[in-house]
Amino acid sequence: MALMPVADALAAILAGAEPLAEEMIALDAAHHRVLARDVAALRTQPPQAMSAMDGYAARAADASHVAARLKVIGEVAAGRPFENKLGPGEAVRIFTGGVIPEGADAVIIQEDTVIEDGGITITEAAVTGRHIRPAGIDFSKGDVLLKRGTRLSDRDLSLAAGMNHPELAVRRRPRVAVLATGDELVMPGSTPGPGQIVYSNGYALRALARAEGAETIDLGIAADTVEATTSGIRRARDARADILITTGGASVGDHDLVKQSLEAERVTMAFWRIAMRPGKPMMHGRLGAMRVIGLPGNPVSSYVCGYLFLVPLIRALSGRSDIHHAGATALLGRGVAANDQREDYLRARLETRRDGALIATPVDHQDSSLLGNLAAARALVIRPPFAPAAAAGSPCDILRLPG
Repeated sequence: MALMPVADALAAILAGAEPLAEEMIALDAAHHRVLARDVAALRTQPPQAMSAMDGYAARAADASHVAARLKVIGEVAAGRPFENKLGPGEAVRIFTGGVIPEGADAVIIQEDTVIEDGGITITEAAVTGRHIRPAGIDFSKGDVLLKRGTRLSDRDLSLAAGMNHPELAVRRRPRVAVLATGDELVMPGSTPGPGQIVYSNGYALRALARAEGAETIDLGIAADTVEATTSGIRRARDARADILITTGGASVGDHDLVKQSLEAERVTMAFWRIAMRPGKPMMHGRLGAMRVIGLPGNPVSSYVCGYLFLVPLIRALSGRSDIHHAGATALLGRGVAANDQREDYLRARLETRRDGALIATPVDHQDSSLLGNLAAARALVIRPPFAPAAAAGSPCDILRLPG
C-alpha cells in the first residue's frame, strides 16, 4: 500500500465524526465544555439606565453652567431606586449602579460638586447622557451572544450568568482510551531490565486529550501477544470509549501485532502508513462507533501524530467550531535540507526578534526517540514533500505546540 498523504489521513480520521450527544450541566461545571446550542440572553442588561459613577442625578438643563445650585431631594443606591420624578432645580444623590430617576438625564460626579445646606453647587457643567449606562448597552433580551460550538472560557461563563442562564446544553466529553503495547516497556519508577525502556507516551497523550476536554482511560501496557492486545481492545470497547489510542506495535516487524489484533477484533482499517516524518507507521480504523488510532511507539512520533490527528478528532466529536489547528508563519533560524516524499514536522524553538519577527529554529537532532528535544520545542516547522533546501531567514509554515 502506498503511503497516504497527511491531509488525506486527517480527512479519513475526521470522516463522519459527528458531535456527541448533548447534556445539560450547571453553569459552574461548564468551564471548557463545548456548547451544543446557541445561547440567547434571557434579559436586557442593564434593564434600566444606570449610573456609571458616584455623584448626583440631575437634569442637564439645570446644571449646564458652573455655580448652578440644585436641591438634593433623595438618594439612589444599587438595588434601591428613587420612587419620584425629578423636577426643575432638583438632584438625587446616586451611587454607581443606581437606577437613573425619572426626569434625570445626566450624572454629575461628586468631585464636580460642593455640598451646601441641603443642596449642591456645580463646579463643572453637566452634559446630557454623561456617566449614564443606557438600558441594553451590554445586551438585550434575545441577543445570541454565545454560539454553538464555542468552548466556554471563564469570561463566557460570566456572560452566560449575566444572561440569566443557570445551566447550559453542552456536548458530552469524548472518552479516550490509551493502550500501550510492548514487552520492552516498564512503568516510571521501575528499574528497567536489559533492553527495557520506561513508558512515557501515555502520559503526554492523556494530558493532550484532557487539555482538549476529553475524559481519559488508562488501559496500561499490553504484552507483545495477540491475546494481550485484543484484551486491551475489548476493554476499551467495554468502557464505551469513543476513541482508542494504541501506541507501539504499528510497524511491520514480526512482533508488531497491533494491526493483526485490531483486524482480529473486526476493526475496519482505513490506512496503516502515512507519508509523514515522524510517524509513518500510523494506523486508523473503526470498531462500531469507536474510532481507533494506532500511533508509533517512538515518543516523538507518538506525540506529533497525537497532536496532528487525535486533537482534531476530539474537537470534532466535541462539536467545536475550531476543529483544525491554526497555522502561522515564521522565519527559519537555520537552514534546512531538501525534503523527500514525506511531509516533515520538525521540532523547533521559537523566539521573537527585536524587530518583531518570529524565528523558528529546528532543533539539531530530529530523531523520533529524543524526549528532551521534544520538551524543548515550541512549534513544528512544516516541510512539504519534496520541498527544496531552505536557507536561514526563509519563511516557513509552523504549528505552535501547546503551552
